[in-house]
Amino acid sequence: MTATSHIDQQETARPAAWDWLRETFFASRLHAAMSLAGAILIVAIGWHLLDWAVLNAVFSSAGGPEACREASGACWAIIDARWRLILFGLYPHELHWRSATACIVIVAVAIASCMPVFWRAARLATLWIAGMASFYILMRGGLFGLAPVSEAKWGGLSLTVFIFSAGVLVGMPLAIVFALMRRSELPVIARTMSLVIDAVRSLPLVTILFTAAVVLPFVLPGWLQGDKLYRVIFGFALFFAAYQAEIIRGGIQAIPPGQDEAAKALGLSYWHRVSRIMLPQAFRNALPPTISQFVITFKETSLVIIVGFFEVMASGNAAYGTGDWRFAYIEVYVFIALIYFTFAFSLSRYGAYLERVMRVGKN
Repeated sequence: MTATSHIDQQETARPAAWDWLRETFFASRLHAAMSLAGAILIVAIGWHLLDWAVLNAVFSSAGGPEACREASGACWAIIDARWRLILFGLYPHELHWRSATACIVIVAVAIASCMPVFWRAARLATLWIAGMASFYILMRGGLFGLAPVSEAKWGGLSLTVFIFSAGVLVGMPLAIVFALMRRSELPVIARTMSLVIDAVRSLPLVTILFTAAVVLPFVLPGWLQGDKLYRVIFGFALFFAAYQAEIIRGGIQAIPPGQDEAAKALGLSYWHRVSRIMLPQAFRNALPPTISQFVITFKETSLVIIVGFFEVMASGNAAYGTGDWRFAYIEVYVFIALIYFTFAFSLSRYGAYLERVMRVGKN
């Protein structure tokens, strides 16, 4: 491309951009007035946030809460003073490295899951089972010379990550079974599973968590009760499976019926048709709602606070609820919101990447 043609392209692009800007924001006097008013409002809010969050903020906890009270900006000093409590909860202070390493392991496993080399059911399952086993050994201890730490002392971000990962890891196979049973040709199985899925979907997650944590110990024998954390994870997985089963069923229904008929004509067994033809296409068809379900599930982990778990939200409440930092609750919630945003935004961008790679909706 010559320099002259490059300049010509720039000259032809500038009027097009200006025309779009004029037609979008300044098409009439009313549009121009509203655009200018909106721009002034955005600049004013942006400047106020910058002044509060950065220019007049206190970042170091060296001056204590008194330095924050004298300042007119944000008190990020509470994050500097209480970040260990927010991220690690009640986990023993000298063992925080284990909780941090466990979270890093799960994040590394999630990143490795993005690599196409692991996009096989057996490899992906092995990767996540190994990652969750490493997480559990690091957090629980009792092996390889690690001091044991009971689940009652788990908390903060590591507990949130554990509940989300374990819930999805247990819930996804359960969702596949639910979806296949609901599509069964045997009416008893299909209608029974339909009743179970609709019953779970009709209940709020809070009710299921409360039942798993508080009610089940009264109706189950002692040997079947287990720890409250694992009952809550099972409730989480059941709720996730009920919604994900309907997503997978929708993906299966989008497959042309002729494919299954052709597979039957070739003599393929049921499990070969399901594992090699139906499920791969179903997950591809249902990729966008599946990613949305993952994001929703991660955010819903904050609900475990109602059954007494010290997850990241409860840890944040404790960070400003004791001592002299009671006035700095906004900064704590902003910090927790950034944590949730980081995980949820990463999940959504990974979903967008998968959609581009798999060309969902293009064919």
